[in-house]
Amino acid sequence: MTLLPLSLMAVLGLAASAGGSDSGSQQLDGLAGWAVDLMETMGGPGAGLAIALENLFPPLPSEVILPLAGFTASQGDMSLVSAIVWTTVGSLTGALVLYFLGAALGRHRMRQIAVRMPLIKVEDVDKAEAWFARHGTKAVFFGRMIPLFRSFISIPAGIERMGLATFVLYTTLGSLIWNVIFVMSGYLLGENWHLVEGYVDPLQKLVIVAVLVAVAWFVVNRLVRQRVARRRG
Repeated sequence: MTLLPLSLMAVLGLAASAGGSDSGSQQLDGLAGWAVDLMETMGGPGAGLAIALENLFPPLPSEVILPLAGFTASQGDMSLVSAIVWTTVGSLTGALVLYFLGAALGRHRMRQIAVRMPLIKVEDVDKAEAWFARHGTKAVFFGRMIPLFRSFISIPAGIERMGLATFVLYTTLGSLIWNVIFVMSGYLLGENWHLVEGYVDPLQKLVIVAVLVAVAWFVVNRLVRQRVARRRG
């Protein structure tokens, strides 16, 4: 919960994208076709480009692109090792863009935003910074393996100016584990690569529900505290 002030706007964006998930699934064929064409044309670098874009635009789901990369590798358009290496390079590239975006935003601007946001206090930002100072490496590592948060975790890392070498190391390790699992799944499943999404979809929905519950708890708790403070005043 202490990270909530740093990512509240992003979290609200997740809720909006969740509401459009049905329409996204209707466009799955178009996305799949685009990803396959990209990989068939460019090979491993095409897979890396697709994943880099997925990091920057979370509505592009890695649980679709990565199994597709594995399936494409099984068809001989690129090697399995190439698929894993290039998708990991793409993951790191997208994460670095968001890291530097967070670094450009910086702590000072984050505090200015917090002052203008309803229910958010500068003290919340301070608590988030203290939490990230203690758990930032774990947050970056495990965050790379959580749907939706895979992208957003790079922004607070940049805001808090986590050491670049540390960020690259833990982002690469977390991304590598995630990518190997999904690329290998697509490689082994072959033409049934799409079954992977069915297993990941419940996890993604669980993450969205958890985020919404956390936001609701934060808002209600803050409103109650403000009401109690006014009565005492």
